[in-house]
Amino acid sequence: MDPELEAFIPLFPQADMADPLAARAGLAALAAGVPAPDTSGMEITDMTVPADPEVPVRVYRPHGARGGGAVVWLRGGGYVMGDLDTEHPWAARIAANSGVVVISVGYRRAPEHPYPAALDDAYAVLCWAAGHAAELGVDPARLAVGGHSAGGGLAAAVALRARDERGPAIRFQLLNQPQLDDRQETWSQRNFTDTPWIDRDKAAASWRQYLGGRPATQYAAPGRATDLAGLPPAYIATAELCPNRDEDIDYALRLLRAGVSVELHQWPGTFHGSQAILSAEVSQRQNAELGAVLRRALEG
Repeated sequence: MDPELEAFIPLFPQADMADPLAARAGLAALAAGVPAPDTSGMEITDMTVPADPEVPVRVYRPHGARGGGAVVWLRGGGYVMGDLDTEHPWAARIAANSGVVVISVGYRRAPEHPYPAALDDAYAVLCWAAGHAAELGVDPARLAVGGHSAGGGLAAAVALRARDERGPAIRFQLLNQPQLDDRQETWSQRNFTDTPWIDRDKAAASWRQYLGGRPATQYAAPGRATDLAGLPPAYIATAELCPNRDEDIDYALRLLRAGVSVELHQWPGTFHGSQAILSAEVSQRQNAELGAVLRRALEG
């Protein structure tokens, strides 16, 4: 493990996905300790997207971003944790580092709202963003979806649904350590039983909460999708000591075999969510790269 990260492991809260309230409190405490970037160079607006039910969003608009691209950004949290406030340090950082409009989605959480609630919320926001591009000051031809962990899984699911339903055109998908496959059959899922922050059992509990006893489909667990042709180009980042690692690498390879352009970056010495340790050099590179990749993908 990267020595700069290892020293901080005792400070990470326990993520008990079987106890949603405790898990949410732990993530909120972690997020509160992460300094947000300077937001003086952007406008931040809380809005509500008309849907059934309405979906809260927080829009980050960097100065000079008008007429450019936008990303529908989906937080991590195992489908159980997080909200617009816990995601603020990361959504603001994505906006600052990329220069594009970030639409952070306050999607509903499991287990109170199991699948497909979160996906329905995320897809409703994508459709709204495409239909209100002029109001948002963005180019509808330069829309991306992205997210971390469970949010990365949701972003992949939104891309699949938009393709299958002939929904809004998505130019790019940014998948950071995405949670993609409930079956947990890969080597990393079977062997990472005591990795920091998230391990096999916690991932399994997350899937139980999200699925709520329903059979998983490709829109719940995109790793189950058999046809990946026609999906948007993707950037997929993995952490070496993350249960999701191998399913993410496999998804990237299958996208490539389906003719989808993919950039895959495996970060050595990292663990799931370790980019929150901002003082570490590897975290600084990870966070900077997410912004740079998004900027390049939505240019021109």
